[in-house]
Amino acid sequence: MVFSLVLLCLLGLSVLINFGQFASSFITVPGTHYSHVAGPRIEEILIEERDGADKIAVIEIDGVITGQAIDQGGFGRVEVVRAELKKAEEDHRVKAVILKIDSPGGEVLASDELNRAIVEFQKRTEKPVIASMGNVAASGGYYVAVGSRWIVANELTITGSIGVIMHAWNYRGLMDKVGVRPEVYKSGKFKDMLSGEREPGEIPPEEREMMQSMINQTYARFKSVVASGRQQSKQKNRDDGEALAPDWADYADGRVLTGSDALKLGFVDELGNFEDAVNRAEKIAGIEEASVVQYQQRYDFSDFLRLFGSSEAKVVKVDLGMDGPRSRLQTGQLYYLAPSFLR
Repeated sequence: MVFSLVLLCLLGLSVLINFGQFASSFITVPGTHYSHVAGPRIEEILIEERDGADKIAVIEIDGVITGQAIDQGGFGRVEVVRAELKKAEEDHRVKAVILKIDSPGGEVLASDELNRAIVEFQKRTEKPVIASMGNVAASGGYYVAVGSRWIVANELTITGSIGVIMHAWNYRGLMDKVGVRPEVYKSGKFKDMLSGEREPGEIPPEEREMMQSMINQTYARFKSVVASGRQQSKQKNRDDGEALAPDWADYADGRVLTGSDALKLGFVDELGNFEDAVNRAEKIAGIEEASVVQYQQRYDFSDFLRLFGSSEAKVVKVDLGMDGPRSRLQTGQLYYLAPSFLR
């Protein structure tokens, strides 16, 4: 009964809020300008308070990098990080940003968008971005990191895995066993590319060549981003940073590397932990005793009321610790993803 009363009160409050919003849309006050800012709401959390007036902002990039919604607000990883970078740009006390990366990689487009956002942020603001690698910063995670001014990795960090992968299933053998045969009508020879219903011998050689060409083009983009990112960082860091080894491309074959190996090849600039990244940020930005703050999304009671005040169907996701990255891979989707996370 108590739960029912609480629920009834919440529903009543939601109806009042929605009615107020509906009524306000018909009321206009002369000389007043109304604006609605869309996007994630970002708040600042103090991690370490120090004597200086300047701040270093921490932005986390963890888990599989995807363009899909990562929260109940419907915002994707790229949207959230862009909003956090905007907050760092608008705060004149923020002199540097630390990307705290713990990711095996993810979707090609999402990884590229994050890399571009970091590069553009530094060009606009001249505020340095320092990447601090955690347990894993491989494939798409490394792709994002190379947009930074400086990369710090633990000697045991798993990184590298420079490469592209596309995953699909061929289940024609299973269909034959159960007596199911597909009937396909298509407008062109390649309209059913990547279909798992075909016999392997039915796949035209031209199709395999086209798919491999797509992989090669995306792979070339990855190597280009690594080369240009590390070269620009070296130019800015001069004698302090690491340059790519002459044979670095020989190790860009999908293999994973430890932080120590990555340093030898010039993929990272320094071995250390998060505190080392903070010290490096202060040195590059030319500041001392800066407070460290972290950005995160802000949720309030109105986000909870959306579950009751909207006619759209809502899905509540519960993480039971049994959902691996493979279950989120889409057939035909290109990924910058470390191989060990595909199993």
